[in-house]
This record gives sequence, C-alpha cells and structure tokens, in this order.
Amino acid sequence: MNSEISPLFLPNTETLNVTVLVFSGASLMCVASTVDPMRAANRVSGSPLFKWQIVSLDGQPTMTTCGLPIAVSGSFNAREKGDMLLVVGGFGTADIARTTFTANLRRAVHNYQMIGGIEAGSWLLGRAGLLSGRRATTHWEDMEEFTAEFPDADIRPDRYVIDGPVFTSGGASPTFDLMLHLIRSRYGMSVALDVASVFIYDEAHASNDAQPLVSLGRLDDVHPKLAIAVRLMENHIEQPLTIGAIAKRCGLSARSLEKIFAKAVGEGPGRYYLRLRLKVARRLVTDTRSPLADIAARTGFSSASAFTRTFRSFEGRPPSAFRPVH
Repeated sequence: MNSEISPLFLPNTETLNVTVLVFSGASLMCVASTVDPMRAANRVSGSPLFKWQIVSLDGQPTMTTCGLPIAVSGSFNAREKGDMLLVVGGFGTADIARTTFTANLRRAVHNYQMIGGIEAGSWLLGRAGLLSGRRATTHWEDMEEFTAEFPDADIRPDRYVIDGPVFTSGGASPTFDLMLHLIRSRYGMSVALDVASVFIYDEAHASNDAQPLVSLGRLDDVHPKLAIAVRLMENHIEQPLTIGAIAKRCGLSARSLEKIFAKAVGEGPGRYYLRLRLKVARRLVTDTRSPLADIAARTGFSSASAFTRTFRSFEGRPPSAFRPVH
C-alpha cells in the first residue's frame, strides 16, 4: 500500500486552488461540507487561503437530492490545472462512471497534486483505476458492493481515508472532518479551530472511526446499554442475534432490555431490530439488482418468501414494487 503524505497536507501559507466537480444526485450537505469550510477559512484568516470553482460535466447547474440546484462556473475541463480536484457524487454516479468520463478523469489526474472522491465520487475514482493498491472508503450503504467492485483496493469502513495523492470520504460529516484536517495540517490549528467555531462544530471523530449504520446521536447519554445493543444489532444483520443474546452481551436481562427500548425508542428491541434489517433490505432492493433470495440471505431471512411476507407487512407492498424500472 502507498503511504506517502501529500504535500498539500503539509504546512504552507500559499493559496490552494481547488476544483469541485459536482454530479446531479449529490447531497447538498456533501457539497456544503466540501465548500463551506474553505469559505470560512478565508473569512476567519482574512486571507485567500482557498480559491475554488464549482463545475459540472456539461456546465449546467446540478440538482441535489433535496431539489436545490447548485450553480456552477462552467464545465469540467480535464486539461485544466489546479492543486486539488474534488469529485462529489451521489445517486446515479455509479452509472455515470461507465461513460467516457473515466478516461477524462485519468487524464485530469496529471494536472492536480491531489484528487478526492466524496461519497459516491469514490466510485468514479475506482472506475478510473485510481484506487488500485490504495486504501479507500465510500458511504456505508455501498460498502459491500464497492469492495466487490474494486478488489485491488483496500476498502475500509473508515469515515475518510487519505492515501498519498488520493483521498475518499464516506459522506457529509466525514467530509467536514476531512476539510478541517486539511485546514489544520496546512494552515495551523488556530485557523481550524476558528473554522469549527464558525459552525459551532465539535470534531469528535478520528478519520479511521467506523461509519455507523445507525447514527446514535446522544442515545449513549439516554442509556449506555441502549447504544451497545443497537451496535450489536447493526453488526449482526446477516446472522441476527436473539434478543436474549443481545441482552446478555449488554449485561442485562431480556426484560430490562425491553424496558429500556420501550422508554427510549418507543418499541421493543425485537421490532426495532427487524426494522433495522428491513431498512438494509430496502436499500438493497432499490439500489442494487441483487436477486431477492440473495437480499433475504444478507438480511437474516430464511428464504425469499419469508422476506417478502415480512417486507410487505411493514411496507404495504412487496419488495418487487420498489425495484427501479430499467
């Protein structure tokens, strides 16, 4: 594996020229987490630490998942030079990666010191061959498919991964952490703290913290055992544990665990666990072409028919009704 440190993450007071390539289907929060820390750094320092431009493939505004368009300054030019190229992708990006864009991306790499894939942007880097032999990550929902797609890469469930001139980030919050890390490494701790303060943001995670399936928020403050139980559930989707086994690992009786869930979540642990598995199953149904039998096995159901019955009882429709039309 490569372990060189990009010079962009070494102390330097020069302006960093950044191109942000945004694809339709990206999350507005991912775009903001990429751009706003640079804006804030310029503001708090009183200096042009960053100069950035937002572009799209065709020069037209890109539409985020919440329906708000992102204005761009032009179209992506693979021959243009800069310090850093950030690719922000989302829904549908994996399909875009199968176009001739990957060849343009490979050419563009030679014109930048560093390239980054934000959320589904990591798929574009992978398809361009930029992750081979490197450590990388993507959003937790796509981790299994991403690992299968790029066997030559060392895929990790980390929040973000920096490997030499290439970095990847799993989502909006990890990207904000990553940009703060860049600001801190390049322009100093004082600037980074001021930027974090602008957003009243407490950086509580390391880059190699695992991405959670369930964001617990302050559930740990509600009851530490509840957080442990939820983590056990999310780590045992394919082979579900019994509620008794979960309670035992938490150092509780099954009855005590039932009371904790009822008070904090509003439903029993069994139903919560089932909904969690169905949440994973629904994503696989809508975002992949995996057979229902495979999805059933991957989410702890004994058969496709058992999975379909349970899915219908929760969703009101069978899983086949949620499959996209191709």
